[in-house]
Amino acid sequence: MAGKCHIVAIGLNHKTAPVEVRERLAFSKEDTEKVLEAMQQNAYVDEIALFSTCNRVEFLVTTPDPANAVEAVKDFMAEFKTTPRHVFESALYVRSGDDATKHIFCVASSLDSMVVGEPQILGQLKESYAEACDHGTCGVILNRLMHRSFSVAKRVRTETGIGDHAVSISYAAVELGRKIFAELDDKAVLLLGAGEMAELAVEHLVNNRARPIFVANRTFERGVELAERFGGTAIRFEEIRDYLKEVDIVISSTGAQQYVLVRDDFKGLMRARKNRPLFFIDIAVPRDIDPEINRVSNVYVYDIDDLKNAIQENIDERKQAAVKGERIVDAAVIQFRNWFQGLEVVPTIVGLREKMEQIRQKELKKTFGSLDSLSDEDRAAIDTLTAALVNKILHNPTVFLKKNANKDKKSIYLEITRKLFNLDDFEGTDSE
Repeated sequence: MAGKCHIVAIGLNHKTAPVEVRERLAFSKEDTEKVLEAMQQNAYVDEIALFSTCNRVEFLVTTPDPANAVEAVKDFMAEFKTTPRHVFESALYVRSGDDATKHIFCVASSLDSMVVGEPQILGQLKESYAEACDHGTCGVILNRLMHRSFSVAKRVRTETGIGDHAVSISYAAVELGRKIFAELDDKAVLLLGAGEMAELAVEHLVNNRARPIFVANRTFERGVELAERFGGTAIRFEEIRDYLKEVDIVISSTGAQQYVLVRDDFKGLMRARKNRPLFFIDIAVPRDIDPEINRVSNVYVYDIDDLKNAIQENIDERKQAAVKGERIVDAAVIQFRNWFQGLEVVPTIVGLREKMEQIRQKELKKTFGSLDSLSDEDRAAIDTLTAALVNKILHNPTVFLKKNANKDKKSIYLEITRKLFNLDDFEGTDSE
């Protein structure tokens, strides 16, 4: 009987290793091909997949010998990356069995991500799996495990809403904009300055079909460059007040040491705008927008602290969603375990049926040899009859083994079955 197969995950991530260690051990796409080909030759590795992102490096393997497989992976990482084991060994985690299954389900569902609920990890996982499939290093077990992880991730995302709430400054700005305008389609945007977070917020607004885009920067050439990037129009800083009559959303991050806009700038402005709402996202520190402007009717000013408070609320909501997600994951782990444990029963059932078929064929040969007068129709009828008898006889033992595949006494049932029918000495030829 073949040795038992184990699922093992070996790796490190943002929780266990600092970025300088993760950088040293990161594998490029070009590296992955060499890694898979080399590790597949290892005697302790049956199936293997490699996941390498900026936040994690993980090997997922099936093996008959977990301890030696783990040592083989450690040695390979050290050699391939010319990095002594002591540099990274303390940061490694090793998970096997249900723990490995739960880990990969949590990774796919972004429950193990630096930002819980982020959507990128699932795509990265799918790419890594496709790479392993292309090189033939995923077999029955990892194929099933990975496809199951994708469906679990989908359930977690759709049933918990774990990714519904923004947890970055730029996303939060867009979410607040939706609360004010409901729809962002065709809402005009004015970008003041060129801070990174402000530019990201504009990108998200553009992705949500906000338009047109205007850019005002103290260095006009830089403003032209940004405007071209967003498919917008550069204006001079002196024109800002005129454009406040036209735009709906202002994102500001200038680096100025005093307010760029004060309340006096709004005299008569809202009348010219026919009192349409005006939304300010002030990401600058120190602030660009005078908070007194918030007192003007239908003007909404949010600074960096307001955005951070909104993000914290969303983080709390994601944590609550993560609890629901873990419940989905735990149920899926049990289902996968039942399937995986059932695999151990398959060789015994197959061996039992093969032995019975060998006996049937031998007895048919004897019978047909002593009955020369049988017609082809009679031979076919006897063949059908004996095949049906074998199926009937094996039906209850097969059902029993499958039904008890996940119980504590499974190994006892398998051992008794194999001894009763002498399956371990059976090599495809009948013995009397």
